This record gives sequence, C-alpha cells and structure tokens, in this order.
Amino acid sequence: MSTAPADLERPETEERAAPDLPWVTIVWNDPVNLMSYVTYVFQTVFGYPRSKAHQLMLDVHYKGRAVVSSGSREEMERDVATLHEYGLWATLQQDK
Repeated sequence: MSTAPADLERPETEERAAPDLPWVTIVWNDPVNLMSYVTYVFQTVFGYPRSKAHQLMLDVHYKGRAVVSSGSREEMERDVATLHEYGLWATLQQDK
C-alpha cells in the first residue's frame, strides 16, 4: 500500500518525447550576390565540390531557396552566422 498522494503517483499531464528532428540551414535568393560568389561560398564554408555547390546555387537562384546543411540546432546556428558573415541571406528551421 502506497502512502504517497495520488498526484505524485501519476502526473496530470502526459509527457511525450518529441522526435529529435534535425535542423536545416536555408539560403535564400537575394538581388545582391553573384551566382559565382554563392557557389564559392558553398565550396568554402561547407567544402562541397564545385558541382554540388553549383547545383545548390541554382536552387537558390531558380527556386528561391536551398537547404545547404542539416544537423543540430547549435551547428545550424553556427552555419547561419557564418553565411551572414559572407553576406548571404540564411535562416534555420527544424526539418519536417
């Protein structure tokens, strides 16, 4: 027989573990940076080969955005800050 109050035995709210979804860094199209510069930044910051950096740049240019990296929130915050230092428009969000 338990002597603990009933509210200590069972919590009133049900806690659910949210899935640990990765975060992504998104680069947005802008009217300022040249396509060659954006490609250069992707190669420099992420170490992407020229072909992948070029494809991501084309996504930014024609689709308006591209996901350029994914990982923990802290890593993506660091990537966004680095891209801002290069003058690119970048944000992060939790992947869906």
